[in-house]
Amino acid sequence: MGCAPSIHVSHSGVIYCRDSEESNSPHQTTTISQGTATLHGLFVKTDAADSIPSVLAYQSRQPPPSAAPRRKERRESGGASARSRTPHCCSVEAETQTSSSSVKQASTTEIQVGPMRLTQYPIQVLLIFAKEDNQSNGFWWACDRAGYRCNIAWTPESALECFLDKHQEIIVIDHRNSRYFDAEDICRSIRAVEPSEHTVILAVVPRISADQEETSVLPLLDAGFDRQFMENSSVTACYNELVQIEHGEVRSQFKLRACNAVFTALDHCQEAVEITSEDHVIQYVNPAFEQMMGYCKGELIGKELTELPKSDKNCADLLDNINTFIKKGKEWQGVYYARRKSGDSIQQHVKITPVIGQGGKIRHFVSLKRLHCTNENNKQVYKSHHEEKYTGDNSQSESNSYKCKNRRKDSVDVKSITSQSSDAAPSLQTRRYSSMARIHSMTIEAPITKVINIINAAQENSPITVAEALDRVLEILRTTELYSPQLGTKDEDPHTSDLVGGLMTDGLRRLSGNEYVFSKNVNLSHSHLPVPNTINDVPPCIAQLLDNEETWDFNIFELEAVTNKRPLVYLGLKVFARFGVSEFLNCSEVTLRAWLQVIEANYHSSNSYHNSTHAADVLHATAFFLGKERVKGSLDHLDEVAALIAATIHDVDHPGRTNSFLCNAGSELAVLYNDTAVLESHHTALAFQLTTKDSKCNIFKNIDRNRYRTLRQAIIDMVLATEMTKHFEHVNKFVNSINKPMAPEETSPHSEGSDTECTANIKNFPDNQTLIKRMMIKCADVANPCRPLELCIEWAGRISEEYFAQTDEEKRQGLPVVMPVFDRNTCSIPKSQISFIDYFITDMFDAWDAFAHLPVLMQHLANNYKHWKTLDDLKCKSLRLPSENNN
Repeated sequence: MGCAPSIHVSHSGVIYCRDSEESNSPHQTTTISQGTATLHGLFVKTDAADSIPSVLAYQSRQPPPSAAPRRKERRESGGASARSRTPHCCSVEAETQTSSSSVKQASTTEIQVGPMRLTQYPIQVLLIFAKEDNQSNGFWWACDRAGYRCNIAWTPESALECFLDKHQEIIVIDHRNSRYFDAEDICRSIRAVEPSEHTVILAVVPRISADQEETSVLPLLDAGFDRQFMENSSVTACYNELVQIEHGEVRSQFKLRACNAVFTALDHCQEAVEITSEDHVIQYVNPAFEQMMGYCKGELIGKELTELPKSDKNCADLLDNINTFIKKGKEWQGVYYARRKSGDSIQQHVKITPVIGQGGKIRHFVSLKRLHCTNENNKQVYKSHHEEKYTGDNSQSESNSYKCKNRRKDSVDVKSITSQSSDAAPSLQTRRYSSMARIHSMTIEAPITKVINIINAAQENSPITVAEALDRVLEILRTTELYSPQLGTKDEDPHTSDLVGGLMTDGLRRLSGNEYVFSKNVNLSHSHLPVPNTINDVPPCIAQLLDNEETWDFNIFELEAVTNKRPLVYLGLKVFARFGVSEFLNCSEVTLRAWLQVIEANYHSSNSYHNSTHAADVLHATAFFLGKERVKGSLDHLDEVAALIAATIHDVDHPGRTNSFLCNAGSELAVLYNDTAVLESHHTALAFQLTTKDSKCNIFKNIDRNRYRTLRQAIIDMVLATEMTKHFEHVNKFVNSINKPMAPEETSPHSEGSDTECTANIKNFPDNQTLIKRMMIKCADVANPCRPLELCIEWAGRISEEYFAQTDEEKRQGLPVVMPVFDRNTCSIPKSQISFIDYFITDMFDAWDAFAHLPVLMQHLANNYKHWKTLDDLKCKSLRLPSENNN
């Protein structure tokens, strides 16, 4: 079979097509048409060739030898399906795809660059060859297989013209023979134009024999090439090379191009921005920084910060303190005096953020700087500099002059308002005075308002540094999220972000047509379940296990196994008897047993984690905490009963999905509870419905109304505290109200008996008792990382499986995936556990341990964390090391 047909152009402009293997005689050519042709071959340069474009863009072409049957098929249908090409810019856009063609449709690719999500369009490739041969065909069909858009140029001029038109990401230049054109000259010509900055250029070099020494690539690199490719016409070899370039250099260049948008944003930012290296060498400053400091960019970039003049108004050790802080990877912000180029000192509010780079080390420092508005000198310096820049244009100078908004404007000063209005009309002045008088005579004033007013009063006669610090305090107090920390650089990993997003938000609230409804099998009668009438009727094997229930290392999974997944009834009877719950409620053990049976029946045994075993585990932890001396001394009997009941019901009828999922799915419960604490509200509401609906299980029927209401409110408050959006609020309030006041007493030399005094003080403040109960059930609810290692591993596997199932369902229903890292195919369970412990567990249990003294738990936590870190360091995504799994 002959090779691909070639095109010959006569001096008269008539185009001929012939098989190059058959004959070189012009008498054997066949005229196809005059002026147009279906081009499947190589242009042969003749005197008339300038009238025909030298660049081809193919969608269909003669296939490689392996596709011989399809070539025949195309020839048979070519007359019907081929369409003539028309010139377009510097190329001929070929659309000669036959009915049997299977050109790959290129698609866009989503690429993440930090927080930016970019769309990369199909890759474009430019082939520059002097003639058609197996190598050019190999690259052509490799582009076809990869779904790339490909152009081919035969001359240097047409190659440069095509590149300037299409800006291809990859260019392949034939460097095997300098007889037709100089490949290095072509490369230099392309590199000389701006669009080539992000283009990868590949040189095809001749194959060398085994006895030849390979030449250096440095001349190619000097000419502007990025890579070399040893001559190989295999389509697969060409395909592999192109795909590697796409996933390597092309994507890297694509990400670098995206940085232009970031730098554009920085250049237009009104805050002064300075970026330095880890050695404090200035790498970038934006125009706002130049304007503020009076320097030009060229005077700063490349200089060390130590080379710039310093203001003598700063404290002597301020710079040392800042460096000590930021070198630990912590963000620093505060007031700093800087010296402008003119020699003036200006006071700035500075925020310096370390940027972690390769190897987990600090690679840059980003400084944001803004003038302090209370410093009048700042305004004058800034204004004078600004007016110097815009001399001769008063309107522009005036419009661009620095307009400083005093952050203390939100505080109300009656004297200043009334004095400013003295020249106004009497009626207006009277109305203003009347309004302000009413505001200040209000008897209803929130505590936060009192705090802000006290700070405002303290600012009036304070030094400038103190006043500025108090300004910052006011800014913080006026935010709505006073207790939720912001993720710092150390926490910016997908596991932490997904856990925070999935557990601490109520989802994206994006309703879909697929409303999620889970079954609520409310079981009020379960006489068919063989449970004991009293604690004395428990089978011996279960009773033997329960003998150990007062220890922290109690194995709840063994109880789950021997009770056929009904551990809550048995453990509940034992624990409630120990704490005298029946006596407090004045109900029989039969009623209590029936209630436990109903509650357990409404936990979903199909859930891998949120089932009655989890409820029993939380009940066990709560009972253990109630047994600690300081906890016991701080709470009343009613608090203990409320805590045990809250632990029992805290996840009843849990669907195995998070609040975020229910909100995104537009579930009935999310609508009912306005997307706020959806599940926690449902757990408490359903538990009281189940309890009061049937007298046989109503454990509250014999207590008086007032006690019932107090008990009910305590139970509701504790269950709602398990909702994670208020996690940091509860922890911080506990630390500030319980831990910190106790610290001086514990460190005092006369601390004997301080525990008794401390608990007595707590009992005198019901709000403190509430904080303790909330903290207790929160710790009990997420105590898995503090359990013995085997129990911790089992719980980690169960919660991960439940999150995997949620991710699967979100994908099936087309809902937002709230925790993408919990994909069963890619998730690293050790990483997720490390993130959970770091972000939620460590601080909370440190605070709880400081109050309740829990050395056993803290030791387990340290051991378990070490286990997960070991697995993560070994890049192991499972629960145990492979050697442990084999055992």
